[in-house]
Amino acid sequence: MLLSKAELARKAGISPLTVDRVERGFQCRVDTKRKLIQALGIKLADKNKVFAD
Repeated sequence: MLLSKAELARKAGISPLTVDRVERGFQCRVDTKRKLIQALGIKLADKNKVFAD
């Protein structure tokens, strides 16, 4: 999506550290996943494009 971690974090309302942890495969809350999906402009039904679980 050509967003930096900082830009994605700002759009999602989470910290850049959280974005980094998610990118490295650490677990996160469902609410955090929802925020990231919405910040990327992806439909919640298409969450598997971002998250494997």
